[in-house]
Amino acid sequence: MTALQFLQDKRVTILGLGATGMSCARFLDRHHIPFSVIDSRACVAGVAQANALPHCLGVYLGGWEKEIIANSEIIIASPGVDINDANIADVIAVGTEVIGDVELFVRVNTKPIVALTGSNGKSTVVSLIAHLAQSCGVNSILAGNIGQPVLDIVERDADLIILELSSFQLETMSKMQAQVGGILNICDDHLDRHQTLENYQAIKQRIYQMSQYCVYNRQDARTLPPKTAEKRLSFGLDQPQQGQFGLIQTDKTYLAFDERTLMATDELPLSGEHNYLNCLAALAYGQLLGWPMTSMLEGLKSFRGLAHRCQVVGSKDGVTWVNDSKATNVGATLAAIEGLANSANKLILIAGGDGKGADFTPLQSAFTDKVDSLIVFGKDKQALAKLKPDAILVDSMHEAVSYAKARVGRGDMVLLSPACASIDMYANYMARGDDFSACVREVQHG
Repeated sequence: MTALQFLQDKRVTILGLGATGMSCARFLDRHHIPFSVIDSRACVAGVAQANALPHCLGVYLGGWEKEIIANSEIIIASPGVDINDANIADVIAVGTEVIGDVELFVRVNTKPIVALTGSNGKSTVVSLIAHLAQSCGVNSILAGNIGQPVLDIVERDADLIILELSSFQLETMSKMQAQVGGILNICDDHLDRHQTLENYQAIKQRIYQMSQYCVYNRQDARTLPPKTAEKRLSFGLDQPQQGQFGLIQTDKTYLAFDERTLMATDELPLSGEHNYLNCLAALAYGQLLGWPMTSMLEGLKSFRGLAHRCQVVGSKDGVTWVNDSKATNVGATLAAIEGLANSANKLILIAGGDGKGADFTPLQSAFTDKVDSLIVFGKDKQALAKLKPDAILVDSMHEAVSYAKARVGRGDMVLLSPACASIDMYANYMARGDDFSACVREVQHG
């Protein structure tokens, strides 16, 4: 039986024609498997490209074609498509298999896999794992919820596939056999789709069922793997016990394993406790994969982080301007505040956007204790403003940056860490971060 035999002579339908849907279409076409495509949007850029594929049976736009869905034997849903939407879920026939592109990938992939999920920081950590792999002479490919769609890398040579997985991807997965799987943290996110934090947690926990070894954050109870897990390795910001990664405080703060100090945190290019936690998580993966510790520690010294993730914008005024636009949920913003607040005289926070139904109240104590001034904008600015009585409400990024500029001095920090998605005002979080950086440059030259 070939890996693709489960698709042979089946009625296959792709839901969603974004970048992921197009990668699915190209993959099926390369393997001579007929398919249809449905997208609820009336106008989609990839229509002509999909229709030109020889094995495409048709592209249907403007709604979920219930008859096609009902007659499908295999449905490949893009991550952005909510498979629990009544227009989809209520018409799927009994026995129809619903999978995603990552599930299709793991069924045909023959290379070793490690996988990581979490509410925030996962892109940084998978990128760091890939960076450490390079330091250890391991040829890895980074894919999944970061970079290129997984089905576009099936034929590429690699020693290891590193997958960043979102809850949307895990929702349609069951067959992955990862060497190592882990959860960084779990907090309110995507509750507009998953409804409850408990349901969101259960979806994230699926990664452990599909992994030989488990990596988890021992200070976040929601990440704890089942006791039946064969091997469990934890990381945290507290002092490690035997077989754990953590921090040891002596004359300095050190990354540590067991009772052994590994590296002083002041040797790392990335500052802040959230980044120390990211480094410890990546080291845990490497430890389980048998990578040399000395090579990994050298790799940590040269990792500069990701764009739009606690990225310092060039400064000419003695103020540290930090672009953390990738902080699209409450947990990510909390991590940024906790990690950076003590590195500046005064912290000005710019936040806001579309909260996607999240509970903002966990931010209140951080706003009170660590944020000197809060500036909010976007769809949910009123909800955020309620958490700090003297919050300033503005209508644009330029207004927010201008207000901050007028109230900071040398040694202070202005942090853009929105705790919200960007879709109410921007195409994506990258565009939001770019706008922040552009506004900072403008006010500095003004």
